[in-house]
Amino acid sequence: MLVRDKIDLEQQGGLKPILKWAGGKRWLVPHILPIWGRFQDRRLVEPFCGGLAITLALAPCRAWANDINPHLINFYNQVQQGLVVAIEMANDRQLYYSHRSRFNALIKAGGHNTQEAAELFYYLNRTGYNGLCRFNKRGEFNVPFGRYKTINYAREFREYQRVFGQWQFSCMDFAAMDLSPDDFVYADPPYDVEFTQYAQDGFRWEDQVRLAEWLAKHKGPVVLSNQATERIVELYRQLGFALHYLPGPRMISSDGDRTPALEVLATRNI
Repeated sequence: MLVRDKIDLEQQGGLKPILKWAGGKRWLVPHILPIWGRFQDRRLVEPFCGGLAITLALAPCRAWANDINPHLINFYNQVQQGLVVAIEMANDRQLYYSHRSRFNALIKAGGHNTQEAAELFYYLNRTGYNGLCRFNKRGEFNVPFGRYKTINYAREFREYQRVFGQWQFSCMDFAAMDLSPDDFVYADPPYDVEFTQYAQDGFRWEDQVRLAEWLAKHKGPVVLSNQATERIVELYRQLGFALHYLPGPRMISSDGDRTPALEVLATRNI
């Protein structure tokens, strides 16, 4: 059963995401929280963790957060180890492009799993345009300077380090994850829309099908969120998922149509 009333997320005890992340699903917490409440002793597994909006808000004792983005996972691993950001941080165009160049130099040199790379990734995420995380075909971060009036930067992440204590972070294809039968899985893959550049090779319809079939094989509770396109709805219905529809905060287009995009929560073994 989905909860329609708003819930004060701060009263839930969960932390807000550290990073700005496009497509964050924090607005879904009031709908997922009642489901999670029946399984909160389980390990929470998120195969597409992104900004960790859901997992941080649900505050599990044990979690496995995975993402195909190695820079994101390096940042979380460094926070888990007590990251302190020592680089200069300011909402300054010249500094931004200087740090972006250094970050790309580290990537080219194979130093993307270092503390310095994590510090730079945090700064670029907070300062870049709309919190985007985008790379060109050469693997270089190419998000332009943002348009923020003020930015609140953090130097330490002690609260997150404490929460991350019993969490596991990994960077792999979701199908390579070896789940335990009783894991609670929340999956928020890239939307089923055209031009989805989730990874270097994109996230194609074949990957959507592969994910749905992988989730359907899991013996524990599963919650999936995606845009309610006709083929997504049909795919999960055929695999025996229960479907719940929600008006999302994202608008259908930028041409003046203010109709909310319809989202679907597909649940199984709940």
